[in-house]
Amino acid sequence: MAIALVGHSVTVNAPSCPTDTRLYAKGRLVAEGFPADQAPGLLTEHPDAVLWLDLYRPGPEDLAVVAEEFHLHPLAVEDATQEHERPKLDRYPEHLFLNVYGVDVSTKPETPPFGKTEISAFVTERALITVRKGPSDTQKFVDRWDSDAELADSGGVSFLLYGLLDVVVDGHVDAAQQLDEAMDKVEDALLEEGGAPRAVRMHGMRLRKTVAALRRAVTPMPEVIAEAMRKDLGLVDEKLQPYFRDVEDHARHAGDQIEHLRDRIEGLLQADLAEQGNVLNDITRKLAAWAAVITVPTALTGYFGQNLPYPGYQQTWGYIQSMILLVVVAGGLYWYLKRRGWL
Repeated sequence: MAIALVGHSVTVNAPSCPTDTRLYAKGRLVAEGFPADQAPGLLTEHPDAVLWLDLYRPGPEDLAVVAEEFHLHPLAVEDATQEHERPKLDRYPEHLFLNVYGVDVSTKPETPPFGKTEISAFVTERALITVRKGPSDTQKFVDRWDSDAELADSGGVSFLLYGLLDVVVDGHVDAAQQLDEAMDKVEDALLEEGGAPRAVRMHGMRLRKTVAALRRAVTPMPEVIAEAMRKDLGLVDEKLQPYFRDVEDHARHAGDQIEHLRDRIEGLLQADLAEQGNVLNDITRKLAAWAAVITVPTALTGYFGQNLPYPGYQQTWGYIQSMILLVVVAGGLYWYLKRRGWL
């Protein structure tokens, strides 16, 4: 893969956005937390080192500074500034451009159901430049790199890319498992006799929406990782191939689990809808039966004009008595139907 070397000029402009930096050389951490404008000089000082430069919500001017120093393609820079790009790995003459999503799900009704952070990355020969468009925990990347620092000795910048993809995919797997556990509880409530309460159904709809949003972030990941492992790119060597294949396997597992959850929640909601239909049919049948029972004597007495005298007939107190009886009976029927949820 033809990828440009980092420029050797030491005096460069520094991006004004928050940055994070790390330099690895031969499997050990050489420097961290240094200003971004010192990166070219450190790369020159350590010819075998690779750089991680993180930019948090950079502006066009910040990306222009980095693009000039690392020879980034304008189209890739444009994609890094725009939000809601699809997960992908694009190849440019002098670098690669990666776009992925870190996810965070909540299965509690009182919290937002789904959050995701779009992460763009430029993969050059000696640098991994990440662009975060929202708040996220970069310490997870650092911990993964530090735990597998020996891979940097032969892996170069692909070692940094592996750590990034591994953390992102692990987040996808964890999110799918949380949703699966939450769906177990919803399933117990939805499949109860008589249908689930409205709050449970709304929680099920909320989970379905979360699964749909997670699916858009997770499904393309196996193809993205497979693209990174292509031999013609020359990015992943034989030592790192098993690690990338492991990440790809986890990504496929997460995608399969999301598809299973999607089918599962749809089936549960359909089963609950069918149960509600059965209950409605039963209620309708009962009401029709009672209506038939009441209609027959009402029709017969009306046909024969049986307006018989009753206690209080043609008396004021009798009228009041009948009105009270009508109100009490109608009110009692309304209360009963309201309590059963029919009104």
